[in-house]
Amino acid sequence: MRILAFQGSPRPNGNSTLLLNEFIRGARDQGADISTIVAHAVNIKPCRGCLKCNMLKRCAIHNDDWPALSEQILEADCLLFATPVYFHHMPGPLKTILDRFRSFMHVQITEIGLRHTPWHMWQKHFVAIMTLGSSSADDTTSLMDLFQFMVKEFGPGNTFSSVIGTRLAVPKHVIFSHNDLQQLYPKLNLSQSLALDDYQRNQQLLNRCYELGRTAASFS
Repeated sequence: MRILAFQGSPRPNGNSTLLLNEFIRGARDQGADISTIVAHAVNIKPCRGCLKCNMLKRCAIHNDDWPALSEQILEADCLLFATPVYFHHMPGPLKTILDRFRSFMHVQITEIGLRHTPWHMWQKHFVAIMTLGSSSADDTTSLMDLFQFMVKEFGPGNTFSSVIGTRLAVPKHVIFSHNDLQQLYPKLNLSQSLALDDYQRNQQLLNRCYELGRTAASFS
């Protein structure tokens, strides 16, 4: 099992990164081969919309890390995207990488929209781990739409799992103790009465990511 994980957060101790680490721990416990891409640390240029990939069957942009990264993407059995939600979407470096996924398919304009045809049908497991300060998972809608689009358009054999962590407003929030949360919440104008339930929920999030990693490691 080859898993390629994308870390979208610029924070080494961000909540999405901590949940990603639990996923990786679970997958490694099951013997998976895991590579991690830190989105802001790789040299990936923005898609130019030149459409040359429609003819070349590959991206036409030169002198960046995409050729090597695209090989890793194609070889992976599981693609994991761990990202915070900034302004209702993912941070720019991760979106820049995902925009380059366009080169994996032919896109045709039709009378009613676009037709997307991948050069090769994928059979991968997609995983999205998303964290946000908002108390509502509705603020992940635009990200979910994008992930579900990719899962669908790259082939009927793909599967998708997601984890959403809400009300995670500060670095390391997801691993705060009950007492830590009681001290934090008044500073955020939140009721201290939320602290116990949120602590228990966050522990469940960490465990869910660990178990999801174990499950993903056996995906075939």
